[in-house]
Amino acid sequence: MSKKTNDPIDTMLEPKKTAADIEKWIKDNAKTVAIALVVVIAIPLGYMGYKKFILEPKENEAYAAMFYAEQYFNQENFTLALNGDSEFSGFLTIIDEYGGTKAGNLANYYAGICYLKLGQFEDAINHLEDFSSDDILVSSVAAGALGDAYRELGDSEKAVKNYEKAANKYPNNFTSPIFLKKAGMTYEDDLAKPDKALACYEKIEKQYPMSREGQEIIKYISRTKAMMTE
Repeated sequence: MSKKTNDPIDTMLEPKKTAADIEKWIKDNAKTVAIALVVVIAIPLGYMGYKKFILEPKENEAYAAMFYAEQYFNQENFTLALNGDSEFSGFLTIIDEYGGTKAGNLANYYAGICYLKLGQFEDAINHLEDFSSDDILVSSVAAGALGDAYRELGDSEKAVKNYEKAANKYPNNFTSPIFLKKAGMTYEDDLAKPDKALACYEKIEKQYPMSREGQEIIKYISRTKAMMTE
């Protein structure tokens, strides 16, 4: 019966044996190794080239194309902002042609707001749900606009969910009290949940007392408490 030992000499020889095996394998598979190295180097270089020579110019083109659509939007000419005219592209064309760019993503936001203003609520929802952003105010407004569109379509549950998302995901003194109030009014008027409405109103009173909504919220709180005691 053999006995395994922990001879330090044997231990020292094992890595050498492994290294020799690896060297032999590399020689036997030189072509495969060379291809693998080329792939490892080519992938990041290829992406850098794609980003510099294709993606960045396309991004710049998209933002340039959006300039006039944004002007129409600021003038509240929402139909022209969406569809463009004989000379300039609208947001819908920009989405189709530059959908993979940041500008194309932003065009979805603009298109969603345009459709909301035009009373085309399903189209508004489609575009707003395709939009995403790390910008605190824009993402809050987008979620709140989704709430408005769903409420107009009679889906108050989804409306209030989006209002609360708009208010709470990125708390701020500007949009949060606006959407908390909308959530409260939806709970109160549409869903007959005065306790939920009261929670929204009291959050405005506590966290955003200096906002316009905060300065008038006491009457909503009083009304809702009276409703709950009837």
